[in-house]
Amino acid sequence: MVDLRAKPYYLNDEDIAWVENTIASMTDEEKVGQLFWQLTAGNSEEYLKELMEKYHLGGCRYNGMPGQMVLNQNRLLQKYAKVPVFIACNPEQGGNGVCPDGTFVANQIKIGATGKAEYAQAMGRVSGAQIKATGCNMAFAPVVDITYNWECEEVLSRAYGNDPKMVADMGKAFMDGLHETEGVYCCAKHFPGNGQDYRDAHMSNNVNHFGHDDWMASYGHVYKTLIDGGLDAIMGGHILMPEYMQEINPDITPDTIMPGTLCKEIMTDLLRGELGFNGMVVTDASHMVGMTNRMKRVDMLPAAINAGCDMFLFFNDPEEDFATMLNAYKTGIISEERMVEALTRILGLKAAKGMHKATQEQLCGTDDELVAALQNPEFKAVAPAISKDALTLVKYKDEGILPLSPEKTKRVMIVNVKGPESPMGKLAAIAMGGGAGKKTPVERFCEKLQAKGFDAFIYESPLDKMMKEVAAGKPFNLNLYFAGKNAISEFVSGMDIVITFFNVANGHPVFGMSKGGGEIPWYVHEIPVVGISVNKPTMLADAPMLRTYINTYDSNEDTLDALVDALMEGPDAFKGTDPIDSYCGMYDTHM
Repeated sequence: MVDLRAKPYYLNDEDIAWVENTIASMTDEEKVGQLFWQLTAGNSEEYLKELMEKYHLGGCRYNGMPGQMVLNQNRLLQKYAKVPVFIACNPEQGGNGVCPDGTFVANQIKIGATGKAEYAQAMGRVSGAQIKATGCNMAFAPVVDITYNWECEEVLSRAYGNDPKMVADMGKAFMDGLHETEGVYCCAKHFPGNGQDYRDAHMSNNVNHFGHDDWMASYGHVYKTLIDGGLDAIMGGHILMPEYMQEINPDITPDTIMPGTLCKEIMTDLLRGELGFNGMVVTDASHMVGMTNRMKRVDMLPAAINAGCDMFLFFNDPEEDFATMLNAYKTGIISEERMVEALTRILGLKAAKGMHKATQEQLCGTDDELVAALQNPEFKAVAPAISKDALTLVKYKDEGILPLSPEKTKRVMIVNVKGPESPMGKLAAIAMGGGAGKKTPVERFCEKLQAKGFDAFIYESPLDKMMKEVAAGKPFNLNLYFAGKNAISEFVSGMDIVITFFNVANGHPVFGMSKGGGEIPWYVHEIPVVGISVNKPTMLADAPMLRTYINTYDSNEDTLDALVDALMEGPDAFKGTDPIDSYCGMYDTHM
């Protein structure tokens, strides 16, 4: 069932013989080990040696650490691997997904806003070079999901947009850029396609509602474009396709519909059969609830392999999961035919880029090559160019409000609107020392306006004032603030324009007071207001009254510089095109 002479392998007789002879010489334990990826929990030589020699892993994914540490770890992984090991990273935004000192390029929606596939290719080029330099060899990227649902936060900033053709073109461009670096594999995700269900597969089921024809015209087009272009691997998502499955089997019941990673009709019949994919398939992370809530784990592990996935992403408990898969193979739950098929794809892909013939240094590179790749000035120049071209003036009903100038709108009040703080976010802040001394995006934005000659200041809400008063020992009396709201003329007297600055990464914005106060821009007809979202691009859903609204897609330094310049140049400086529906399909957002 695997053609090693065809795309994406193109193996010769000698390479095919290596694949076949290696499989034939393997013990049962070595065969089972090749089916697993593991997320490493440390980087000591003792730990990595045991991991490779005990579990014979086919692939590894590591936790974030500086590039030199990644390279050192990967040298050890390859040193103790009997068969060279895949080592993957998540360069969805560039080389910073390889290591923290890698080069950030852009999140995918930001590239989508530019409409320029050459930026996607540049991100692939940067990622490929820094993947190779750290001793990694596989990108779990690009994300080729389609943003049909603006509430799907799992996909929103990670996908290129809501147009299948654009997603296909951008995804292929990223892959082409990645493949410019020899020895780097591309694994697109998440098949059969996320972006319709607002729920996150990490925490619940996730549903793709398309039937066959709609799926083929959208997600199918995307994957066929990449497959025809030489895609090496695909990550299977824990995504249900009830309408598609009901078309295949009208008698199927909801309890028996499985996510793609556990469904032969999706992972084998659709992907292998109809789309003709000959490459390797790996599951998405096995801890995600979209997979784990469908059956017992002892059944789930072999079910993923039998459905058509060749590799299983991450142990839960190494001893337990390895024993489960080994038992499934020895007892015939995983047949010899299916095992050999999966191993043929895994080893075939390793041979496709010469891993089986490479020396230790060829697999991992040198320290000097790492420094050159991480410090490449050409790579660092990509992000500012994208930032300038991505700025999107989504809504502009108060024409004439732009450009801003100190002469016309000198007094600028900036209202900082934040999102909910997640427990993980709090933990990360504590781990990094609470971010002490680090300026927030709104503070940096304010300073940039001040440097241009504006009298810019950050609004202090009544709630903030009350908190200070209570901290100083004064009594708490919310009713005084509700009863004693200022006159409109007084409220607007201290400013010429208001900028509502949304720094919301996930969830909905958290406004302070629903009655009075300046957090919610209720005063759009009293004074000019510009809404700017520097992260999540769907803030019109929560502030539909905004008449001027801009998306920047991130709050990096070059982005804020480009934003201030564009505000002062005028509407024509905003080159980006909305890659999703930033009006969120709502009636009042257009008003």
